[in-house]
Amino acid sequence: MSKNVQIPLELLYDLFRVHLIGQDDKDTLERIQKALEGKLDALVKHELYTTSKTAESPQEREKARQAYLDKVGMRDSFRW
Repeated sequence: MSKNVQIPLELLYDLFRVHLIGQDDKDTLERIQKALEGKLDALVKHELYTTSKTAESPQEREKARQAYLDKVGMRDSFRW
């Protein structure tokens, strides 16, 4: 079963401009790249968090938890 991903309306408009209209100016391409990188980062964080809660073994959960905390920039001194 495929999953759906929501994107901001402005990103959708920018994608339309580039792919349907052919307006591929530098500013639009940079906005698209920045927005997609942000979305990918959020998806990775979400997947790590989900794995940290639902993995089969405690070792896998802890590994995913540590990876999630690293990804969000949580300092070691704040971790438990």
